[in-house]
Amino acid sequence: MSNTNIEEAAERGTGATGSAADAGRLNRCIALCNACAVACERCASACIAEGAGARMARCVLLDLDCAAICTAAAGIMARNSENAGLICSLCADICRLCAAECASHSQPHCSRCAEACNQCEAECQRMATA
Repeated sequence: MSNTNIEEAAERGTGATGSAADAGRLNRCIALCNACAVACERCASACIAEGAGARMARCVLLDLDCAAICTAAAGIMARNSENAGLICSLCADICRLCAAECASHSQPHCSRCAEACNQCEAECQRMATA
């Protein structure tokens, strides 16, 4: 599919208004959800590889939860589901929890994950209230 066709499809999938601004917000939120899911998966993998054990167990579990909800949210938004707002609200809540946990650790992968979660939370919150 060409970029033009992707953009046209995104615009058609934004609901009643179908404006370019709506498509841009939708595409930004999908991209940030996908980026957050990747950052969370990487953080979980790095924590496990470091053998941090019980000390990092909550971090790993929140990373995995966050990656799962971000992936689901991106798919639901891509389908223009009527439930996108609900899922984005939940995604924002879980991103907030994950960001706080990751920010409490000094590892670089945790810092990158916290930043991705903060960005995703903000955009999902905007989508949830749109």
